[in-house]
Amino acid sequence: MSAPIAPSGPAAAGAAAQVFVEDLDAPALSVDDAHHLARVLRLRAGELVVAADGRGRWRPTVFRVGVPTLEPVGPVAVEPRPPAAVTVGFVPVKGDRPEWVVQKLTEAGVDRIVVMRSARAVVRWRADRAERAMERLGRVAREAAAQSRRVWVPEVIGILDPGEMAAWLAPAPLALADPGGVPPGPATAAVAVGPEGGWEASELASATERVGLGPGILRAETAALGVGVLLCAIRDGVVRPAHGDRVG
Repeated sequence: MSAPIAPSGPAAAGAAAQVFVEDLDAPALSVDDAHHLARVLRLRAGELVVAADGRGRWRPTVFRVGVPTLEPVGPVAVEPRPPAAVTVGFVPVKGDRPEWVVQKLTEAGVDRIVVMRSARAVVRWRADRAERAMERLGRVAREAAAQSRRVWVPEVIGILDPGEMAAWLAPAPLALADPGGVPPGPATAAVAVGPEGGWEASELASATERVGLGPGILRAETAALGVGVLLCAIRDGVVRPAHGDRVG
């Protein structure tokens, strides 16, 4: 039987909440975070809160009521970046699904999230709408990182087509999720998931590899989350390939 996986870092601190601040020496709460801790979570004076800077540094603090503030009660700790960055790209679908995808990929431990364009995409963000959408997705990633006790906020990048994503990743390879592809393995660190209609042939040609996610056809948002969970589980040793260097 495998040994249990113990929580570490902020997840092991037993804190009631985590927030991101600019200065860990003088951790000032934003208006939104102060409201969330005091009015939504209803923290009591003296409860433990993790303050992190989003770049791997964090420290324990205690919550003070009245004018909500944080008081440091321990040294600053530093968590290194994961040994291999996991990157997942996805083509947005309608409604609030893009926010859901970014939230869940962040919770899963994905390091870089790429918002993509594709010839068969139903949703096409342009100009000012794209800028607003990317800002919103960045906030979603930050909030999800705090909720899941991550001290590195994932990068949210976009908007790129498969060729642009491949060039941005180079020399690291890009794999595209496509039915009939090979299962992802330890060498697979960046996968892009296409729209409901799939990738065009010219887009498939821009990738080093095609990876499959099972015999069925998944919805775009399900595929994005599934591949993110799988790649992080392989990277973190939660899932180990049964044969050779592939999972299958």
